[in-house]
Amino acid sequence: MGDTAAPDQARTAIVSVSALQKVVAALFVDAGMRETASQTIATALVEADRQGIGSHGVAMAQMYIERLERGSVSRAESVTIVQDNDAVAVLDAGHMLGHLAGDEAMAIAVDKAHRFGLGVVAVCHGFHFGVAGRYAASATRAGCIGIAMCNTRPMIAPPGGLAPTVGNNPLAIAVPTSSGTPILLDMAMSEVALARIRAAARNEQAIPPDWAVGADGRPTTDPHVALEGMLAPMGGTKGFALALLIDAMCGLLAGGAWGADVKPLFDDLSQPADCSFLFIALNIAHFRPIEGFLEEATMMRERVRAVPNRNEGQTPVPGDRRAALAREQAAHVALDQAVLDRLTHFAVERGVDASSLTSLAAVPL
Repeated sequence: MGDTAAPDQARTAIVSVSALQKVVAALFVDAGMRETASQTIATALVEADRQGIGSHGVAMAQMYIERLERGSVSRAESVTIVQDNDAVAVLDAGHMLGHLAGDEAMAIAVDKAHRFGLGVVAVCHGFHFGVAGRYAASATRAGCIGIAMCNTRPMIAPPGGLAPTVGNNPLAIAVPTSSGTPILLDMAMSEVALARIRAAARNEQAIPPDWAVGADGRPTTDPHVALEGMLAPMGGTKGFALALLIDAMCGLLAGGAWGADVKPLFDDLSQPADCSFLFIALNIAHFRPIEGFLEEATMMRERVRAVPNRNEGQTPVPGDRRAALAREQAAHVALDQAVLDRLTHFAVERGVDASSLTSLAAVPL
């Protein structure tokens, strides 16, 4: 999901996954969440770091907790059903933590898919739900193709436009295979995540000219100018069109916020972000016997991997790199040292024991 904080890029630390999850969960318990919900949030944030998506990882914990305490994020742990019509449901998340709302919404979509062949669940009054692929992948474990998307505050202009009009609105699609690891597309509609531009600005590094435009609508290599301007859409007009239609499918179907009614995550922490989600589950067994589908999906992946590649190594399939990183970081995860320092300081300030977060290593990136 877009509009995320970027960690400083100077040094990296190696930290125990179990210790990190324990400290992050304790922070949410301290902020008034129940133990089970706190564990869910902590696991999701650490999982993002394990997959190499640090912008959606534990770096977000402090902002989430500050929003809980300012009232813009609710301590509720279950959604409200607005409408429930056979294969379709509309839910009101009531500004609860997005991972909790997203998990529940996709579970409802999967349940409907088992009964009707597909399930479609729209969610209004949502909050940052982290990695969209988390929800799409969860549907594959129930024999479904999973689709997840959400809208964000406007940060992309139409090609040639002079005002941000749509968010970088992420889309994830996951297809199950016989190996258990899905083929997983997870992408935002901007050419690059805002987090990378923030990092470049902090480090006074130039950015490629296709990443962003200034307030005048012209491409820029200056990250500071970019931060005052807009992100460039992925694929130009096509990326903008996809972002616009994701905004429509999420916001309009849910009867929720869209366009400029979706607010920034980091500006006013007392104001709800108020984004909207859409989750879709397609039950493969309602189309054909699932065993044959899984075999052919695996064949499809292996055919791509077998394509000769001018770069070293195997030709990657969507989701390969993320899954490999998660396996490599099952026990210990790499964090930006500055993120670890901030998290440790935040825990100590709140009286949460963070002594287990001692880094096993600290090396330059």
